[in-house]
Amino acid sequence: MTPRETAIALEPADQSAAVPAPEVADEILAIVDLETHFTMRRGNLKAVDKVSLSLRAGDTLCVVGESGSGKSVTARSILNIVKPGRIVGGRISFKPGDDAPIHLSDLDPYGPAIRAVRGGHISMIFQEPMSSLSPVHTIGSQIIEAIRLHQPIEKKEAREQAISLLKQVQIPDPEIAVDRYAFQYSGGMRQRAMIAMALANKPKVLIADEPTTALDVTTQAEILKLIKSLQRDYGMAVLFITHDMGVVAEMADHVAVMRDGKVLEYGDVDQIFSRPQHPHTQDLIGAARLMESGPAAKVAGTLSEEPILQVRNLNLAFGTTHGMLRRHRAVVHALRDVSFDLRAGEALGVVGESGSGKTTLARCLVGLYKVDSGSAMFTRGDGSTTDLCGRGGFGDRSLYTEIRMIFQDPFASLNPRMTVEQIVAEPMIVNRACPKSELRSRVADLLESVELPADVMDRYPHAFSGGQRQRIGIARAIALNPRLVLADEATSALDGSLRAQVLDLLLKLRSRLGLSFIFISHDIGVIRYFCERMAVMRRGEIVEIGPSQSICDNPQHAYTQELLAAVPRADPKQSRLRG
Repeated sequence: MTPRETAIALEPADQSAAVPAPEVADEILAIVDLETHFTMRRGNLKAVDKVSLSLRAGDTLCVVGESGSGKSVTARSILNIVKPGRIVGGRISFKPGDDAPIHLSDLDPYGPAIRAVRGGHISMIFQEPMSSLSPVHTIGSQIIEAIRLHQPIEKKEAREQAISLLKQVQIPDPEIAVDRYAFQYSGGMRQRAMIAMALANKPKVLIADEPTTALDVTTQAEILKLIKSLQRDYGMAVLFITHDMGVVAEMADHVAVMRDGKVLEYGDVDQIFSRPQHPHTQDLIGAARLMESGPAAKVAGTLSEEPILQVRNLNLAFGTTHGMLRRHRAVVHALRDVSFDLRAGEALGVVGESGSGKTTLARCLVGLYKVDSGSAMFTRGDGSTTDLCGRGGFGDRSLYTEIRMIFQDPFASLNPRMTVEQIVAEPMIVNRACPKSELRSRVADLLESVELPADVMDRYPHAFSGGQRQRIGIARAIALNPRLVLADEATSALDGSLRAQVLDLLLKLRSRLGLSFIFISHDIGVIRYFCERMAVMRRGEIVEIGPSQSICDNPQHAYTQELLAAVPRADPKQSRLRG
């Protein structure tokens, strides 16, 4: 039985059932047969194709689907911010109160009527706050601008409102934080600032477009709780866009499942999870529950009792300066006495919040950072050992043939000006690992090993989906037949079902090639699924290490317990927020 077949079984689908038309009392927002197109070289792309949705005051509608399903374009169409696309059909009606409904789809996208709605009646939280917030204006000035665009008040009063909003979204020391810039905020605080800005004018509808995707589980839990609490306080309707079925189960009253610009299934959250009708809905729920169902099967025949890597007492501190004259120096301990062993053929997961030291550890092991003290003894293919953190370390370039990395963002880590053949062949050319006459056939073999057809090698990265780009990155990583692979958040940029597919692929490669892995992630489900053992990091220290199954079932450290408690389950009956 394959790992995928261990997923919790769902009831059989009634594939002939049509998507029910949403009929909602006290409707505040109605989308009927919406069509949004983008003009492409080869014709029109139907990003949103005959979509109908309803939203009731005080309720949460989650729109779920994989990347490219049309969910974000649907949300942006509500506020008519889809340029260079255009709304070509259907109607979007917004009813703010007892007045006649406003037909948003009929308004001039640049006119004063739609501008009064944007940020006033309907607000939006975007996925990546760092790219949505101005880097050259303080957080306070941006919130003040949002307030004064819709309220005829003086700047001083608007500033007081901004401070009050920052306090409401639980940002510490709001009187000081109001004058800071986005880069001075953590990821979670930036998202809170975006929420404060969205709430500045007490909107009737809040659109949240993947607001927690880039956050670790504890920060995500805090943001979800905050949104739900503010929703109750303001009486808002929330349209929540996500690809995470655990978040859907936690937040939703109703669910719309999208793919290829269409709504495949619409219904009450309990019905969607207990009796999914469409096969795609079943796949999404099955992939989410697969990550919760326990660790993957052991990789037979590849585990050894001999360690391939022995890490002992790694320490690294960064010095930072602050103050007007840069005289005050603070020390940040990125790693504190980090020690562990990795057996040949084993996968060790490293999990923790942002800033816990996970990525710093990986960068030390590949020679990007020089540690203050400690050692990392790596056993090479010829039986010799090398201290990866020692003075010699990666001065021996041949180490890079035995230790490779898979990066978090499959698009940013691939050169957009190189073909797939050039990308995969590059490490072999640099390390003279393959005769030039055999390069193309070797690249073809590598692509087939990651389940991509050989005829894609002349294409460029932009022509591939996220999952396909990550497969290209994996092919590049294994091109030199390494012994150890460091995967730094290798699946965090992928949707649920794609994540499961990539993990299944890595399991096959582990078994066939005898690879050892250090798998870094903030997703405990991914670690539990892929790794035999797990190390939990907090503030540069490993606070707990042991078998993944044991740690997940019976965590000993309070921090590990907190991490596990924050993970949303793909079961609405276990929701802590719906009430």
